[in-house]
Amino acid sequence: MPRPAHELADILRQHGENYRQAHALPLDQLRLMRAIEVCRTAALGGHIEECDQCAHTRIAYNSCRNRHCPKCQNAERAAWLASRKAELLPVEYFHVVFTLPEQIAPLALQNKAALYGMLFAAAAQTLLTIGRDPKHLGAQLGFFAILHTWGQNLLHHPHLHCVVPGGGLSLDGQRWVSCLPGFFLPVRVLSRLFRRLFLDALQQAFEKGQLRLCGELEALATPHRFRALLDPLRQREWVVYAEPPFGGPQQALEYLGRYTHRVALSNERLLDLQGEQVTFQWKDYRRTGRERSRRMTLPAFEFIRRFLLHTLPAGFQRIRHFGFLANRHRKIKLQRCRQLLLPEVVELLPSPEQVRQAHTELLKPPPRRCPQCGKGTLIRLGFVPPYRWPARPPDTS
Repeated sequence: MPRPAHELADILRQHGENYRQAHALPLDQLRLMRAIEVCRTAALGGHIEECDQCAHTRIAYNSCRNRHCPKCQNAERAAWLASRKAELLPVEYFHVVFTLPEQIAPLALQNKAALYGMLFAAAAQTLLTIGRDPKHLGAQLGFFAILHTWGQNLLHHPHLHCVVPGGGLSLDGQRWVSCLPGFFLPVRVLSRLFRRLFLDALQQAFEKGQLRLCGELEALATPHRFRALLDPLRQREWVVYAEPPFGGPQQALEYLGRYTHRVALSNERLLDLQGEQVTFQWKDYRRTGRERSRRMTLPAFEFIRRFLLHTLPAGFQRIRHFGFLANRHRKIKLQRCRQLLLPEVVELLPSPEQVRQAHTELLKPPPRRCPQCGKGTLIRLGFVPPYRWPARPPDTS
């Protein structure tokens, strides 16, 4: 695939140093900027390759492997999807999205680990509770959730994408309970329980002094001001929606390939970089048809500010598994699901570990073809040590 005409790294190399001098940035944002700036440059070292046919040589520099870098996610995505293929069940899959109200977003920016954790916990408890309710499905669900913190315009918009098989294990574990075709769980019921669980957790965190309230949020530090923020939110409907079902597991996997390990902005969406202005493509979902695809031009500093809004805390897991797909249950309960769904052929099916190993073998990169002659294979000759990089690393990507 040809390199995009403009990359996020180009913007940070041109304007990142001035932005750092103009703003007092936290350490996680500084590390993110530096990682993207030096990705696939001499700063990280690399290795020397030579073609075994035409003797063409080149240096391949190492990647930063930062999870926010748009150039470093393809390999991670492929490996993750290979593991998920081993867990797919022969049922319909559903996509449920939980969104925080815009009034909560400023709190989330100052308390990312706490509020994003509450978002995961409230959404998971909502699905598990409604799923177990005999009035609805009466089953143990299994699903995973992916955190996204951005909208198409790069503004802060925290929400969870949950991918859920259409059914679950009966509460006694003796049968598979399927949902109705094309219908999973009532959205309004999900929305109201999610709202209550999240606001209760937020109120408890405030009462225990676990929230950071600085700058514009300092006025919320008093109990009556904080209640004044939350009380109107208890009366309004929160955005929880279930998209039309994917269909079978293969359709679900194809969809996941677009959503997992996505970063706030891919290099393919960058259209132009002229002086102090950055232009990128975005989708306006309030419009329809061709009018949905639009262009936005921002000053470079504003573009960088928006991108850095989505820096996740170190060690924070943005993909989590719940129910019978939770790590401690997955191996046993997935096998039980297969026995119930495919009782006559389950013994002939490979185990999840065998499927995972097979996909790992398939994902091994093929021999690197020589870009000069197109026939030879590139052989690694040696390594290039990391460059002791100066204030601004060289652009050798």
